[in-house]
Amino acid sequence: MANAAEHSGAKGHAGVIGGDGRLGAARLLLWALAGALAVRQAAVVLRVPPGEWLNAFHLPGSQAGSLYDGGQFTGTPFAGLVLKPLVGLAAPSLEVTWTCVTLLCVAAMGLVAARGLPDPVPRRTALLAAPLLTALMMASLPVREAASPGRTAVLPVLLVLLAVLRVPGERPAGFLVGLAAALQPALLLFAPLLWLTGRRASARTAAVTFAGATALSWAFLPSDSWTYWVRHLAGTGLGGAPDGLANQSLHGALLRLGLSGPTEILLYVALAAAVVRFGLRRAVRYARDGQLLLAVAVTGCVAVALSPTGWRYQMLWVLLAVAGKVGRRAADRRVWPVAVVLVMSLPSQVLLPNMAALAPVRDNVLLLTALAAACAVPFLPRTSPYWREPVPTAYGRPAAARWSRVPLMPFWRRVLSRPNLLLELLLIRVGYSLYSHIRAAAPNSRALAEGNGSRIHAVERALGIDIEHAVNHAVVDTPWLEAFFNFYYTSFHFVVPLAILAVLYWRRPADYRWARASLGLATVLALIGFWLYPLAPPRLMPGLGFVDTVHGPQDLANPSYGAMTAISNQYAAMPSLHFGWSLWCGIVIVVLAPKGRQKLLGALHPLITVCAIVATANHWVLDAVGGAVVVAAGFGLVHVLSGPRGVQPVLPAQRAEGTGPGSGPGSGPAGPGVASGAAVPVAGSRSRP
Repeated sequence: MANAAEHSGAKGHAGVIGGDGRLGAARLLLWALAGALAVRQAAVVLRVPPGEWLNAFHLPGSQAGSLYDGGQFTGTPFAGLVLKPLVGLAAPSLEVTWTCVTLLCVAAMGLVAARGLPDPVPRRTALLAAPLLTALMMASLPVREAASPGRTAVLPVLLVLLAVLRVPGERPAGFLVGLAAALQPALLLFAPLLWLTGRRASARTAAVTFAGATALSWAFLPSDSWTYWVRHLAGTGLGGAPDGLANQSLHGALLRLGLSGPTEILLYVALAAAVVRFGLRRAVRYARDGQLLLAVAVTGCVAVALSPTGWRYQMLWVLLAVAGKVGRRAADRRVWPVAVVLVMSLPSQVLLPNMAALAPVRDNVLLLTALAAACAVPFLPRTSPYWREPVPTAYGRPAAARWSRVPLMPFWRRVLSRPNLLLELLLIRVGYSLYSHIRAAAPNSRALAEGNGSRIHAVERALGIDIEHAVNHAVVDTPWLEAFFNFYYTSFHFVVPLAILAVLYWRRPADYRWARASLGLATVLALIGFWLYPLAPPRLMPGLGFVDTVHGPQDLANPSYGAMTAISNQYAAMPSLHFGWSLWCGIVIVVLAPKGRQKLLGALHPLITVCAIVATANHWVLDAVGGAVVVAAGFGLVHVLSGPRGVQPVLPAQRAEGTGPGSGPGSGPAGPGVASGAAVPVAGSRSRP
């Protein structure tokens, strides 16, 4: 017994050491990622010619005249007064100094914010939070823009974080907040937050510091102070047009909607007052609840929204709002952080399609996210029973792997519940946007693509399957058939896969995850094919006599091929995703449809699609073969990662005893997310989670 106890203790000690080693490796990798992003950002900024740096600063000493003569400098007169000594540096030194200080401030923000997470925080979370937050901020749009000359958006955020989270004294904390407000006036809103949370000495010191710094700038720069505070109403119109997309404030949004004059001003004041009222009340509530970092983030979002000019590089507060917990289910906890990271890292054109109806949302996506964080997102209080123990995710026990030498991946557990719809739609949209950009950026050398097209044509002739020309001209000679194939080619490519995913999401969530994963993997493999093998489709091969029935006659003497090149890469043809996606649809319908006629319709869809892509001269027959290969590989990878589509049911007794159909080699455990005493349904069942 003693030997057994010693052996058990040794194993436990080894497990702790192994866990610490993995944790240290993860921290090192995250810090390396943050460092790489910082180096990349520094390289981008330092490529700006030195002369342009001084022009962009537009401070006394770099150019004659006012701070705001060129409309480039957007800071307060106090910021200009503070930055004036920097102009004495040589231009290269100024570039390096400014970039390094900005990036160091970002790293300091990550460290301070990680220490400000509400207690109790799991040890792993606390240790990984600092490099993770730093990496996220380095990759965000605000930091990418804040490193430009003369923009002091990062420093005020750091000053406020230090004041609220780290500085122990009341007056030093208030001094830092007042200094931040002197650099960005809307941040004076933190003084009411301090007052309402009992830190009245800090609030008074913040107000006095702000007033003193502003008075100092009036004394030394009276003309610039008049320009900033009176002519431009706290900076409105400096750095760009107030109705420009870069102004992500309530004032900018109303101007973009076409409002102006007294009507716009009255509506702006009313909306700003409502946002301040709701946002400050929420921030005070979170501060009293012990969530100081979230209170700071909410107040910062309110400040940027109500400011007359809330530029994109001032929106770092939104990223700090990931500190809040949202949702009772464990599966929903990642929705808000992922949405915020995507919004803060990607252009709005990637997040939303270019549709006129979505323009008000797409043009104001950062503002809407800030308003949501300030007034709408239901962050959990620490007293909630779901704060530490959310409703667990239901995992199924996968069947044993059919290939004993290819074990299942232990990290890919089979989730049986329906994924969050908002997150799912957002990820699908972002994934398709990235797919479109990568596809368009794939190599499109005309000579290489036509050479590959000639080789494909020669292989097909050798195999006796070069039917494209005969089919294309037969369809052209039959107008109704040409119209049918043109309509099928242009209409069903996206509609059918999206319809299948929607039905599976609602009726069979476990099968939805299986189908979605296989489609995503097949698409990624197809992108690799586009990069490695640019291929001219039959319609773009000169001298072969193909007729482009969908796009009309093409000028093959012009390498640009007209307007079609602006839409997509015309040489991303191998493999054919037109056929690949249709084959995926057919397989999913045949496997899952309950009725024979539904299976028949599913089988007909890829058959009609392959006829359409050949008849319209948009693909070679071998392109369809390539599409079939990547789809088969997608399904195969999902099988290797998570096992067969079916999931073994886990009964309560089996879960308690650790036995059952899926407890053998090659199958993962049910997972900690499976609630005890509740049977897990078989994947593909129509019961709702």
